[in-house]
Amino acid sequence: MTLSPVPMSQREANAFVANFHRHNKPPRGALLQVGATDGNRLVGVGIAGRPVARMLDNGETIEVTRCCVLDDAPKGTPSFLYMSLWRAARALGYRRCVTYTLQSESGASLRGAGFKIVAELAGSVGWSRPSRERDWQPIFGQQKLRWELSS
Repeated sequence: MTLSPVPMSQREANAFVANFHRHNKPPRGALLQVGATDGNRLVGVGIAGRPVARMLDNGETIEVTRCCVLDDAPKGTPSFLYMSLWRAARALGYRRCVTYTLQSESGASLRGAGFKIVAELAGSVGWSRPSRERDWQPIFGQQKLRWELSS
């Protein structure tokens, strides 16, 4: 089955994530978002924005903040979304792309897209601070892997 990229608004991408992502809520902001269609229906979305970690936000790095696909999406849909976002980001001048997975996730779609593990991170208690409240999410406290792709 052939996948095709489709442009979409942040609102559309966030609605898909809200309905189908297994452990994350939609991100608060985004720079790029892309959908994947199998010709008949939307089977997945990818969302990228500025890196959440301040130390990585150098103006040349983009972070894939969500990759969400339907359970019955064609094999390779996540890799397709990662690569679609990376191609668009490179065309805009970005030189590095990062993303994170839980250590319990296989990362097969990232390896398929050419990403490499660059860091193992301990779980955090969350992003909330007295000056900026954030909603608690089930992924807080879980160990993660940072993946990177660069040109």
